[in-house]
Amino acid sequence: MKNKLTLILLLAAFCVVKAQQHQEYITPADPAVQQKLGQWQDLKFGLFMHWGPYSEWGVVESWSICPEDEGWTQRKGPYSADYNTYVKAYENLQTTFNPTHFDPDKWVKAAKDAGMKYVVFTTKHHDGFCMFDTKQTDYKVTSPKTPFSTNAKSNVANEVFSAFRKENFMIGAYFSKPDWHSPYYWWPYFPPKDRNVNYDPAKYPERWQQFKDYTYNQLQELMTGYGKIDILWMDGGWVRPLKKEDSVLAHEMGSKFNQDIDMPKIAKMARANQPGLIMVDRAVPGAYENYTTPEQQIPAAPIDHPWETCMTMGNSWSYVPGDNYKSSQQIVQLLVKIVSRGGNLLMNIGPGPDGDWDPEAYKRLADIGKWIKINGEGIYASKAIAPYSDGNIFFTQTANGNNEYAFLLGGDKGLALPGVVSIKTGNVKKAKQLTLLGVKQKLKWKQVADVINVTIPAGLQSNSGLQYAAAFKIVY
Repeated sequence: MKNKLTLILLLAAFCVVKAQQHQEYITPADPAVQQKLGQWQDLKFGLFMHWGPYSEWGVVESWSICPEDEGWTQRKGPYSADYNTYVKAYENLQTTFNPTHFDPDKWVKAAKDAGMKYVVFTTKHHDGFCMFDTKQTDYKVTSPKTPFSTNAKSNVANEVFSAFRKENFMIGAYFSKPDWHSPYYWWPYFPPKDRNVNYDPAKYPERWQQFKDYTYNQLQELMTGYGKIDILWMDGGWVRPLKKEDSVLAHEMGSKFNQDIDMPKIAKMARANQPGLIMVDRAVPGAYENYTTPEQQIPAAPIDHPWETCMTMGNSWSYVPGDNYKSSQQIVQLLVKIVSRGGNLLMNIGPGPDGDWDPEAYKRLADIGKWIKINGEGIYASKAIAPYSDGNIFFTQTANGNNEYAFLLGGDKGLALPGVVSIKTGNVKKAKQLTLLGVKQKLKWKQVADVINVTIPAGLQSNSGLQYAAAFKIVY
């Protein structure tokens, strides 16, 4: 399973990189969008959640109903032998979905204590099941067919957004452009062949227009009925205008059709209702991809535009029983590395069928929170600074450039401070002060050119009380 997941992640990252090679980043023209992008970049750490009835089976979100022979689309379980039987059983999960332990306030507290500052929630994934009260389909959490519809918190997306907004989180709505439940995308007249629309939109323009209207109407609902939305995070990059220069991407994703859903019209409506809205038309470079989203990877060097690594806390995006969660040290060090390259980390946790997270997720967030309370000043509102890293030391700086932070990462056996820490800052400017965050004891240090050698007392080496990564604050 782990090898298959690795293959998935590598392929997804490859597709994103390929997509971004076709066109340079376009800076948003709207000053309100530019301002919000700057605010978002300062937040650094966000929460992602993939959730739907698929959590009842503990399977990959949506992809098992996609008729592609890939590692992440494999069907499992008693219905897997026949595709049509499987899809019917999968869609029937709606009739048993009843996450009665759903308590977004509990999530907010854990995420806030961990230092997370924004949230992106899946309002609809590729399977088309809506976690909000859309009027466009009955395939939704608030439908009478869904047991949870009788719960006062049944409009899940609204509950999540409201709870996080109260604690000043920036709010992001994930929305899948493809919809494998919609008869306007996968027309029942034809069998689906892959992830793409199963008919030629140019040959059947009226049906494609129905899909465009369906998509527009759902997005309009989200932009008008769910309070202040800061980010519209759209997935499914194969749903896009098919241009000549996109032939490589089209071949990789099996798309031979122009799947233009009229993003200019969507953007105009969305920003009329949500001024300054950040739009992420993922893997479709251009005016509507305001920041890019490398998946499950950290760029080797800083990117010259806003970006965010989206990454799972476990192995899977959706809930899987007994998933293997990354250690607290791994997550902290991922955050440090990403921020040192000028990016944000969007960390995914998949809620289970009962409406709660795995206890391991809460443990990780609590650990991260203890670390961030000591070291957060070197993370939030920081900027990348050359040389970005030197060995196991990673650098950030404050916006005014007066303070620099050198994060020394722990190893396989945890964080051990050596007798001397050599910090090659790349800055020949004379430092005025050096401290170790979380430690009151003054340290002896000496600067020669762009290298600062810090002497660590023996007692501090073995008993610093620090974990995962130690941050040296250098004041110029």
